[in-house]
Amino acid sequence: MFYRTAESVSPKHPDKLCDRISDAILDAYLAADPDARVAAETCGGHGVVFVTGEITSKADDVDVPAIVHRIAGDDVEVHTKIVKQSPEIAQGVDTGGAGDQGIMIGYACDETPELLPREVVLARRLNQFIYDKHPYDGKTQVTIAPDGSIDSIVASFQNVSHDELEKLVSDFIAKEKLEGKLELHLNPAGDWNQGGFDADTGLTGRKLIVDNYGPRVAIGGGCYSGKDPSKVDRSAAYMARRIAVDYLRERKAHEVLVRLAYAIGYAEPLEKTVIIDGKPEEIEGYDLTPRGIIKYLDLKRPIYEKSAEYGHYGEGFDWDK
Repeated sequence: MFYRTAESVSPKHPDKLCDRISDAILDAYLAADPDARVAAETCGGHGVVFVTGEITSKADDVDVPAIVHRIAGDDVEVHTKIVKQSPEIAQGVDTGGAGDQGIMIGYACDETPELLPREVVLARRLNQFIYDKHPYDGKTQVTIAPDGSIDSIVASFQNVSHDELEKLVSDFIAKEKLEGKLELHLNPAGDWNQGGFDADTGLTGRKLIVDNYGPRVAIGGGCYSGKDPSKVDRSAAYMARRIAVDYLRERKAHEVLVRLAYAIGYAEPLEKTVIIDGKPEEIEGYDLTPRGIIKYLDLKRPIYEKSAEYGHYGEGFDWDK
């Protein structure tokens, strides 16, 4: 056992604003056209938001600037550059093949009811606890000592004084019955009022470890937000989590890691490995083609904006169940 640390960022963090915009655009297209091919990237900061990407859809009335304004505020200037999906990519996807190559990781453990690492859950729940009362830009971080006690907590939140933050963190500690050294670092650079796009730039897909399982667990590399489920770096990652949860429960395991790998335009995975408490075997009993995954998890619904707020696992999504 060693020290384990994880962080969480609030939905008003600039990178999360971009994730949310990209997934809100995806949802808008899927609501109008479940077969839409969407890859929407957002970059924002200092009064300007850029949305670019490739979208092929029957829907032609999605108001992208209105979506940006709903999430980022009415005072931002919006620029868009959206083209159709490359026909060379489409020819592989149209036949049922994967939308890209890549390695997807699924993970589940029995440390928490969410089946996630404890440090991830504590950092996230603390962030949500503060954000519920102060919905601004913010970050939290929790470090767990080798004996399982809490070594330190970090919280930095916009428009929240050190004294108020100390009270909120203390309330959270009492609520969760946390014990340990509990060294607190609250607004360690000083109280701050300028946050979000006013303070920093954001970019879709820049909080991959927060979106996944924390730094303890490897990730495949591809981001999720803004991508329709033909992109296996999203859909197959969700399926990998579902498989990990299934194996954890069926085998009464402590920890399960799933690895799936794909080639662009090819439907079947090149690797389908599950590692159960350190012992690897081949996954059986699942249709792991992109079409099979999409059907099994019903992924053509407009369900993604919520997933961009606090991570894609442990928040009650269908692939968690």
